[in-house]
Amino acid sequence: MNILSIQSWVAYGHVGNAAAVFPMQRLGHEVWAVNTVQFSNHPGYGGFRGQVFPADTVREVVAGIADRGVLPSCDAVLSGYLGDASIGDAVVDAVGQVKAANRGALYCCDPVMGDVGRGVYVREGITEFMAGRAVPLADIVTPNHYELQLLAKRKASSLNEIRGAIDALHALGPRVVLVTSVEATDTPEGSIDLIVSAAHACHRVRTPRLPIAINGAGDAIAALFLVNYLSSRDAADALGRAASSTFGILKRTAEAGARELLLVEAQQELVAPTRSFSAERL
Repeated sequence: MNILSIQSWVAYGHVGNAAAVFPMQRLGHEVWAVNTVQFSNHPGYGGFRGQVFPADTVREVVAGIADRGVLPSCDAVLSGYLGDASIGDAVVDAVGQVKAANRGALYCCDPVMGDVGRGVYVREGITEFMAGRAVPLADIVTPNHYELQLLAKRKASSLNEIRGAIDALHALGPRVVLVTSVEATDTPEGSIDLIVSAAHACHRVRTPRLPIAINGAGDAIAALFLVNYLSSRDAADALGRAASSTFGILKRTAEAGARELLLVEAQQELVAPTRSFSAERL
C-alpha cells in the first residue's frame, strides 16, 4: 500500500508523522510523508523550537509528488495535526487530487484538536475546519473521546450516548468511526476502551489501563488502524490488531519509564504483538 501522510514532524520524540510513518513502514507499506510543521519536540515539554509551514509549502510538496505520476497508486491519505487552519485547505486539495487519480483511495482524518485535561490545544479555526470540512470529506475518522464530543457537539459519557455521538459523525459523512481513549460510565476502573463503528456494527476493544500518559499514541493507532483496515476491510479486525500493537508499545514504554514512545526499541510489537486483543460486538 502507498499512504500519503500529512501531519506534524518532530526531530526528537514520536508524535505526528514521527509516530505514524515508521509503524506503517514496519508493516510493509510505502509512506509519502508531508510535514505540516517542523518542531524540535512536541509542545508537551513546555517549550519547543521550529515552525509551522505555510499552506503553500504543503501544496508544493504534494504537487511535486503528483509530478512523479504516482497519485493513481496512492491507496489512502492520512491527515493529523495541522499547525494552522490554512493548511486544512491544502489537505482538502490533496485528498481531491488523490481521489481524482484513484477513485478507490480512502481518506483517514485524525482530527487532532484536544484531549481531556488539556482542552482544545490547536490554533483558532482548526476545530471549525475539522467539523465543517475534514470530517465530512473523510471515509475514516479517528477522534479520541474528547474530540468525539467536540465534533458531535454533545456530551457522551454512557455507552448509549457515545454511540449516539458516533452516529452523529456518521451522519456527517465518514463510514468508519474509531474512537480512542474511551472512558465510558461502564468502563471498569483500570481499563480503557476503543470503539469502532462501521457497516452498521459497533465493536469494542478493552485493554488494561497502563500507568502512562504519553504523546503520540493516538497518532500511532490511527496509522495502524488505517493500514490494517486497508489490508482487510474489516474494521473489527483492524481495531484488534492496532490495539494489540499499540498496547505492546505502550507497555514497553511504561516499563522503561520513558517519556517518548519506544517505537524503534519495541518495533516487534508492530508485527507480532506479545498480547492480542479481539474486538467484541456491542
